[in-house]
Parts: sequence; structure tokens; C-alpha cells
Amino acid sequence: MDRLVCQWCQSQNTPEAVSCRSCGAPLDVRMKVSDSGWTAAPRLRDLTEIHFGNSVCQIDGQIVPVAEVNLGAGDTVFFEHHTLLWKQPQTQLSVLSLKGATKRLLAGMPVIVTVAHGPGRVAFSRDNSGELVVLPMHPGQELDVREHAFLLGSQHIDYSYTRIKGLTNILFGGQGMFMDRFVTGQTTGLLLLHGYGNVFQRTLAAGESMLVEPGGFLYKDSSVQFQTEMQQLTTGFFGGTGMSLMRLTGPGRVGIQSMYHHQASE
Repeated sequence: MDRLVCQWCQSQNTPEAVSCRSCGAPLDVRMKVSDSGWTAAPRLRDLTEIHFGNSVCQIDGQIVPVAEVNLGAGDTVFFEHHTLLWKQPQTQLSVLSLKGATKRLLAGMPVIVTVAHGPGRVAFSRDNSGELVVLPMHPGQELDVREHAFLLGSQHIDYSYTRIKGLTNILFGGQGMFMDRFVTGQTTGLLLLHGYGNVFQRTLAAGESMLVEPGGFLYKDSSVQFQTEMQQLTTGFFGGTGMSLMRLTGPGRVGIQSMYHHQASE
């Protein structure tokens, strides 16, 4: 039987499916790609369902979208505790064990990451408008994500952080030199990110580079290398100023957001 391949996550779906079972992307609409090669994240239809393990995640709303998860028995998801919107009384919570709590606190990263245990329903949202980006992580994948961007991850994803050496605090909106790192083992996991404004993705070829304003960076495959690059701008009589950019070099995916929200203002 022929299968429909999702253009966003490459998962296979049955011929009668109208949205991808793994990421929720519409299968009856072509992906929107700009002339410069950026692909818009799929605009998920209201009440789209995404399946993982014995659980189902449903995306509700458009302006401030909500991820409502019906956790099956034995399934768990982890999240920053302040993103919890509501839960059923029978949905149990625990705390994920994390290393380097002091360094994480100094970097502005979450010190408490909470785990919800099925069976039961639980819902999550950020406190700002934007898009939810659904990224099924296939076995052996590694993804680096700007801090405070992930909404939830499933139990088959290992969560840690990585320090970016040699970068000034101007990167990532002045919030430090850390990124969240998500790694899968032998089992596919599900990762949901929140991007402010609209989210776009581009796959860089080996050796291909792109300069990105730090506030616009959202995620990248771990295979994508990056470094700080200063752009000097002259203003004639009054001298000049500098602009700090991220040079991202492939191979791998790069995700950006069209709006940056500074967490310290919350």
C-alpha cells in the first residue's frame, strides 16, 4: 500500500490521512518555501492530533496555542514547570533530576523541570503569542534549542544543556552561553517548541553558511556548527558600531523565529 510522506518530518502516513500522525502537518497542503529557501513551519489546524507512544497530543488555538496531552499509562512528558496550564487530578507529577543546577540558575535556565505521568490529561502553553513547532526526533538525533523555547518532550528524549564556549552574552538576547540539548536513543521521541512570531526552517548543505541575528535563532541540528561574527558598521564622522551575528554552517537544519521576546522582562 502506498504511503504519504510528510514533507515536514518525513514520517509515513496512510493514504487517507489529511494530517501527519507524527507532527500534525497538513498532508493536503504543500509546504510554503520562500525564494531564499526558508520553509514556513506547518500551520497546524485547530484540534490537530499528534500520536506518540500510547499518548495523543492535541493542538488547540492559534494566537496563544495550547498543547493538550492525553497521556497513556506508562507514558511521561517533561516540561518547565511554569508552562503547565491545567491537569486532571489523577495526572501525577514528579521532578526530573538535573545536573549542574547552580550553573543553570546563573545562565537563566530552568532549575526545576517537571515530569507528568500517565494516565491522565495535562495541558501546556507559553504566555505569549507565536507558533508551536512539532519535531518528532528519530533515533540517534541531537537537537540544540535556545533556552526557554521548549514546551514539552517525551520520555524517550534525554534532556541536558550545553555551554557555548567563547561567546559573549550578546548572543541569545544577553541571557548567557547555554542551550538546551535534546538527544534520542533507539526510540523515536516527540519535542514541542514554542517560537515567538512565525517559525521558519532551512536545511543547510555541508559547508553552506547563514548569518542569523542571535535573537532570531531558535534551534539547530547538532551537526550545524556556529561561531560569533562581528559586522563593523561605519557612520562617518561619528565613527562606527558593531553588530554581533551567528554564523551557522551546515550540514543540518536551522530554525529561526521572526520575533524575539526577552525573558527577563517577564
